[in-house]
Amino acid sequence: MPGHVTLSNIRFRTPDGRDLFAGIDIEFQPVRTGLVGRNGTGKSTLLRLIAGELQPAAGNVVVGGTVGLLRQVPVLRAQERVADRLGVAGPLAVLRRLEAGLGTPEDAALADWSLELRIADALASVGLAGLDPQRCAATLSGGERTRVDLAGLLLDAPDILLLDEPTNNLDAGGRSAVIDVLHNWRGCAIVVSHDRTLLREMDLIVELTSLGATTYGGNWDVYAERKAVELAAANRDLDTAQARLEMAARKNQQRRERQARRDKAGRKSRDRNDMPKILLNARRENAERTGARNDTISAQRTVKAKQDLHAARARLEILQPITVELGSCRLPPGRIVLEADRLTGGPDAKDPVIREFSLRMIGAERIAIRGPNGAGKSSLLRLLIGELAPRSGTARINVPFAMLDQTVSLLDPKGTVLENYRRLNPGEDENACRAALARLKFRADAALQTVSTLSGGELLRAGLAATIGSASPPMLLILDEPTNHLDIDAIRAVEAGISAYDGALLLVSHDPDFISAVGVTRSIELGVEHDAHGGVD
Repeated sequence: MPGHVTLSNIRFRTPDGRDLFAGIDIEFQPVRTGLVGRNGTGKSTLLRLIAGELQPAAGNVVVGGTVGLLRQVPVLRAQERVADRLGVAGPLAVLRRLEAGLGTPEDAALADWSLELRIADALASVGLAGLDPQRCAATLSGGERTRVDLAGLLLDAPDILLLDEPTNNLDAGGRSAVIDVLHNWRGCAIVVSHDRTLLREMDLIVELTSLGATTYGGNWDVYAERKAVELAAANRDLDTAQARLEMAARKNQQRRERQARRDKAGRKSRDRNDMPKILLNARRENAERTGARNDTISAQRTVKAKQDLHAARARLEILQPITVELGSCRLPPGRIVLEADRLTGGPDAKDPVIREFSLRMIGAERIAIRGPNGAGKSSLLRLLIGELAPRSGTARINVPFAMLDQTVSLLDPKGTVLENYRRLNPGEDENACRAALARLKFRADAALQTVSTLSGGELLRAGLAATIGSASPPMLLILDEPTNHLDIDAIRAVEAGISAYDGALLLVSHDPDFISAVGVTRSIELGVEHDAHGGVD
């Protein structure tokens, strides 16, 4: 039977006591399913529950078939070789002993003479054709290790493939290899990702929110259309709930005013003594009963309207993405923003990864630095801002700038999110600081979290807030893989914010959707000789 997974009434509590899942039900069939949701909703935890690495507090996880899990952050072990990561070191050693005439009868019984061909096919399928299984894994880039791990899963041929952010930190070739693997996969695959190109390969999308899990038929584009419709409906529901609460308040006020007029008329009648006392008392008692009953009805109407409003706001909070709003930096159109002349250098001065690089940015240009893993994109940014001393050549930035690197090193890990924002934006008052942080989901006490305790996505959001969230952003933004570890809502918010930004942008990114959305006007390919001097592709 093809691989499948059924989760029934799953409950799970985090080590700090937070309820992550409170009774979710999901069924994964032998199709490709994209698992999406904001950071912190439990996507990676769900994969670990399916893999059996975690146990739910309640509910049942039924897994039909074998499982292979690709982790988000590949772990590197000491002295590890490619064969170890592929899980074939032992079987390969058996073949080597037999070939050398040193094998035992047990080796002969265990020998898999098709293994080397299957290893070659698996490595080729992830874009690593010809990679030596005996190569030290430490000499591979992080993206190459991810691809080796994926090749290992293909060798195992599990019934259920679990991939946790498989394209993070991969170059265009690596992303293409992962997409090709999934394009040809015919079993059950569950993929946690914020890569929209990859999610377009999915047959279904399952979204995790604080309300539970919702399944959407179709790929990312179909899901995005449905979500837009849901967001519009949620906004209408919020407007309706707000109007009903206001109407309830008006009706209550009108009733109180009518009751006050009746009470006044009754007092005048009693003062004139033009009605028998027994009748006056009866009318007063009836009015009090009616008033009490109307008070109860009014209170119930108000409570119901407030509940509806709260529910509408809660639903919109889940659907409404974060916002990134940039003020004007007032960059003059003809201003020379950045100049680099025959720049050469890198982390290893004796073997510079960047050679003879020249570039001039004028005005609000938007330039993407592209190239395969290891081409020196991040090193180039460090040379341009002066963090690395060049071996030769010059680089100069002529305007105020901010750089957000992959590790968000501009933040002090010992300080809170708010303290870091204030340090980096000293001219802003308390209200401006809080508003900027709230737009990136650091509201109230969330802004008081220590940076060292933040998750990867939270850390990047804090860096984005401190870098581009102020009322007066810098004239040049330098962003190194800004979408890594962000969920899709946050990515789209950053896209919208940068699209409206009127300054210059220097960007390193492997995300084609992001590059297109922020309006890049020029791309420079590192590792391509004719583009080494700031050429346009």
